[in-house]
Amino acid sequence: MPALLVLADSDAAGERARRSAERAGCRVAAVTPVDQALERLERQAALDAVFLDVERDHGATLDRLLERLEAAARAERFGSVISAPVELIDPIATRASHAAVHHLCDPSEPERVAAIAAATAPRPPRLHDVRRAQGLGLQRLSEEVGRIADRLASLSEQAAAAEMLVRSTTAEGEEEITVDRIRAIIRARRLRDQYFHSDLFADPAWDMLLDLFAARLAQERVAVSSLCIAAAVPPTTALRWIKGLCEHGLFERSADPEDGRRVFIGLSDEAAAAMEAYLKAALRISPLPV
Repeated sequence: MPALLVLADSDAAGERARRSAERAGCRVAAVTPVDQALERLERQAALDAVFLDVERDHGATLDRLLERLEAAARAERFGSVISAPVELIDPIATRASHAAVHHLCDPSEPERVAAIAAATAPRPPRLHDVRRAQGLGLQRLSEEVGRIADRLASLSEQAAAAEMLVRSTTAEGEEEITVDRIRAIIRARRLRDQYFHSDLFADPAWDMLLDLFAARLAQERVAVSSLCIAAAVPPTTALRWIKGLCEHGLFERSADPEDGRRVFIGLSDEAAAAMEAYLKAALRISPLPV
């Protein structure tokens, strides 16, 4: 039976985590307060995963703990599951970006159980096989991210040729790609939610690509928490997509020089070139591709 160490900042959080762990078929090695977590990790011998459940920000204590969990994931010692409120998206994303660190935002009980099952699976959880561990459709996420990455890579290779065609037609009155046009596309996509259930059109990868492309044109920086909003899906889902798109080289992380507890996400140069080539080609067909 997998051994899980629970770290919590309240009795309620600890009990909640213990219940989820038991339902996931895990043995709880201990339930330890957050302020004693680093010391406990030093003493813990055998461990399959850690479940960190926090209800509030613990500042530097939380930062050090996140760095420790990230280091353990990178060393393939154990994975972690972090349950936290939406307000902590940026501090957690700054220090816990590894795929083996599952970040849940205000999760339901089934989400906690599934994430614990994934983190304590016999093999280290990978993006391509997480679905078998937690059954939340993450295999589809990987397949979709891979498909988008391959397609954008192909488009990037054709960017030069597409640009030559665009230049020849721009002289005849074709509109240039602008921040306003990209944001109009984004507004049109959101307009669909007023007439159809939003789940019918959930496409977080494309929504985030559009948002980051608009930000690049406007020379603006986008924090993880803001990008989660742009994804138009639950924050936990958005965070999984962000990690996947970073791993596939479409997104890049950069530190905020003015805030050590925040990172920015931007398009890679290859992704930006592909987006520009695609949108210019699409605008020759329709004035508002969505």
